[in-house]
Amino acid sequence: MKDASIIGGSAAGFFTAYLLARAGLHVRLYEMSDRLDPVPRTLIVTHKIRGILGGLSDEVAVNRINRFEIFADGKVADVTLSQPDLVVERSRLIRALATRASEAGVEILAGRRFLGLKPNGKRLRFSIARNGHASEESTQVLVGADGASSEVARGAGWPPHTTAPLIQALVHLPPDHPPDTTRVWFLPGETPYFYWSIPHSETRAAVGLIAEDETRGRAALDRFLERKGVSPIGFQAARIPVYRRWVSNHRRWGENHVYLVGDAAGHVKVSTVGGIVTGLAGVMGVSEAILNGGVNGRLRALRRELDRHCMLRRVLHGFSQDDYVRLLDLLSPSAKRILGSSTRDETGRLLLHLFLYQPRILLMGMKALLPR
Repeated sequence: MKDASIIGGSAAGFFTAYLLARAGLHVRLYEMSDRLDPVPRTLIVTHKIRGILGGLSDEVAVNRINRFEIFADGKVADVTLSQPDLVVERSRLIRALATRASEAGVEILAGRRFLGLKPNGKRLRFSIARNGHASEESTQVLVGADGASSEVARGAGWPPHTTAPLIQALVHLPPDHPPDTTRVWFLPGETPYFYWSIPHSETRAAVGLIAEDETRGRAALDRFLERKGVSPIGFQAARIPVYRRWVSNHRRWGENHVYLVGDAAGHVKVSTVGGIVTGLAGVMGVSEAILNGGVNGRLRALRRELDRHCMLRRVLHGFSQDDYVRLLDLLSPSAKRILGSSTRDETGRLLLHLFLYQPRILLMGMKALLPR
């Protein structure tokens, strides 16, 4: 029977393990922590996750978002979603996927740290440390699901990812903030991305940003919280890979194969720096490649999606505050309906319809790409 080894107890790692074990492979998952205790982080995902996780997506959701309010220098645009976004607690998602993997027969080995790959042989060999002692393991397929600073990627010769710090504070939900509404503020003088406020529940929200520098980003978030009149209950942070171009997430290692999934593969939408839906879509593509051999249509579609997000981020990085104000002015009722019915996980459809209904937005984007 074909076997596979997964390095990293991330959402992508456990989902990969589950899919492969369900298909009949003997699967081991190695997790560095002594016990499954994932770091909490509030995430928001589109309804497209239901097509990947099915009913599990609703089981791990802690809230549902029906509206977005988008702000830029006093201007505001209100977008109603045709299908709600889901607010997901990362640790809850990982635990649920770990349960699925275990039930499918995955052998979960905690307290094991990946040390590196061994020279080529008939089976792919790698070293694992446990309690200060190293042991040698072997497999036919090795999957790196160990995050943006993946040791598997480094050991197999992939270049390191550029990363950006995500910083968010948990706050009490302000009285004027509906619990079914996510708010977004474009302030390019403070961050080339945006600030967000995502209601975690009817009483709490996660307010955060993507920064270019962790220290300055934390200071910017502190000032933003003060302006909004809210105090942090706690903070959450992570390093997020910044997708710049597609890099193959598969390498041959002798007669065997090494794959990367999730943040280790950089499968993150750089426009919004969200990676759950795209990361799990990449897992499905990798699993199909392992089971059936070769690159498949799912991975090609993911590449096109991530490349579109990369182009969109290049445009948005060129926007000034005045550009964002003008953009909100151009959001007619029909344009808002398009934003509400086409998710950020289907940018091809969204951008095509948006440009057809409001071609001046396309002109703005083209202008932003020109040297200034």
